[in-house]
Amino acid sequence: MSFSPALTTARLADTRVPIVDELARRWSPRSFDPEATVSDAQLDALLEAARWAPSASNNQPRRFIVARRGTHAFDAMVSALMGFNAAWAHRASALILGIAETSTVDGDPRPYSEYDLGQAVAHLSIQAENEGLATHQMAGVEWDRIVAAFDLTENLKPITITAVGTVDDADKLPEALAERETAPRTRLPLEELVLLRS
Repeated sequence: MSFSPALTTARLADTRVPIVDELARRWSPRSFDPEATVSDAQLDALLEAARWAPSASNNQPRRFIVARRGTHAFDAMVSALMGFNAAWAHRASALILGIAETSTVDGDPRPYSEYDLGQAVAHLSIQAENEGLATHQMAGVEWDRIVAAFDLTENLKPITITAVGTVDDADKLPEALAERETAPRTRLPLEELVLLRS
């Protein structure tokens, strides 16, 4: 099966009203160029965007582990991936483990830590789009293996791994994934999402 590179790279959202370009272009590819690299400056920009995301009471209970392809930390993350994720994520330039700090070291709970982390990863993803990079967030992970590999304390809860890299042609993927890669992008209509608007 053959796919046009144009189909894999031009994936604009079909929005009802115009939105910021980076938001309209952002999507979650699975086909990453296994030769592409991500620079220190690009990673710094992604992490800086995450750092400046909103945070409840400015607690900033989000932590990250960043691993480039070819490192032990990268291999540890790849080995913990499940299902389809394991079939493609090893081609990404880097993997970023997103961790919620669920309590302080003194045991005080941080109930919004997962929400805070989600905001930070969203900001990271949009900055990646601005840098000419693509991201794909994954939750299909054997988290016990991640906790053990990185010796995470009980208050550090791994939530997601984000693949970062440069999009490659969809036909580099297994056929089932290639079909998903080029399928039309869809979202629920606003009428289903907005319960009340006054």
